[in-house]
This record gives sequence, C-alpha cells and structure tokens, in this order.
Amino acid sequence: MITKASKNSVRKRRHARVRAKLFGTAERPRLNVFRSNKHIYAQLIDDTNGVTIVSASSMEKDLNLDSTANLEAAQKVGELVAKRAVDKGHKSIVFDRGGYLYHGRIKALADAAREAGLEF
Repeated sequence: MITKASKNSVRKRRHARVRAKLFGTAERPRLNVFRSNKHIYAQLIDDTNGVTIVSASSMEKDLNLDSTANLEAAQKVGELVAKRAVDKGHKSIVFDRGGYLYHGRIKALADAAREAGLEF
C-alpha cells in the first residue's frame, strides 16, 4: 500500500536537509521562520550556544494586526525581529526559511527584515 506524505512531513524533510548545511553563530545568527495557518514566528538563534537571541511573532499585542496570517502580518514581524536584532548588535544573519518555499509570507518577512537593516 502506497501512502501519500503530508505537506508538513515533506517540509520537515526539506528543512532537515537545509539545516544540515545552515548554522548560526554568535557573530552571524540564524533567522528561523515558522509559519502556521494563523500566525508567523521568527527568531534569531545562536546554534553554537543553543540560545535564542531575539524573537517576534504575529501573536504580539503591540503589533495591532487585523489578521495575523497575511502578508501585512509577516512584514510587521520581519520589521520587528530586525529592529530587535539591530538593537542587540546583529546586522549580518543567515536566513533559514524553515523548509517553506521562498514565496508569499516567507518572502514578505525576509524583505521587511532586509529593509529594516539586516543583511543576508
């Protein structure tokens, strides 16, 4: 019997392949993105120490979002995580798209983070 793999299991396999090559350091942390149906999350991770440096999500109250699962929310989260990263002294990062296609909300978050001062 042949079973069809779910979209999420395929994404997780793709993410594992990418993560084998991507690594965040204290000087150049990894910007990880997770997308659910309702929210989008981003965090800067130092993999050498296993520490999250900064994070942002569409669940935060101060963003004042009408919808938390659209391009506008992704842009706001990208700007917020970039602002927090620059405040902590991190400008150069490694982008980890989490196995998602670089399209839509993931691209909007990345572009907003670039415009807010991050380099990747």
